[in-house]
Amino acid sequence: MNQVIEAMLSRRSCRSYKPEQVREDTLQEILLAGTYAASGMGRQSGKIVVVQDKDTIEQLRAMNAAVMGNPNSDPFYGAPTVCVVLADPDVSTWQEDGSLILGNLMLAASTLGVASCWIHRAQQEFDSPEGKALLEKWGIPTRYRGVGHCILGYAAADLPAAKPRKADYILRV
Repeated sequence: MNQVIEAMLSRRSCRSYKPEQVREDTLQEILLAGTYAASGMGRQSGKIVVVQDKDTIEQLRAMNAAVMGNPNSDPFYGAPTVCVVLADPDVSTWQEDGSLILGNLMLAASTLGVASCWIHRAQQEFDSPEGKALLEKWGIPTRYRGVGHCILGYAAADLPAAKPRKADYILRV
């Protein structure tokens, strides 16, 4: 089987991470793959903010957990790297562009032995005053919207097996 398709079929989300940080050369490869995601008309509306600072991860965790309605939870599952994917809403395909970036990040991570998971609620986080303040701190225009977070790290446990595909997934006409 083609190795790209094999990677697509075997990638799984991870919800338990070792505290060990992702190797820098490996992280750079993952990020490069994210920058090559398809985008509407090639406009590259997305932006990836790599967060490895524990205090900033804690701030994002608290913001995300508050949106989820469970302030004591850890929606990032202890992952040591959080890649915040943002996109420029002035581009009509901003959500799709950001989603494709997240997909590329997760697929690349899997092929390099790094676990990942898409964590939702970035839109609500970065639409908030606290989120806008972070964008300003990072030098990003406050019009940017959150698409999602790609958490990265090394799995602390075996990843789950794939669920069977539903019978009516594909319809041919």
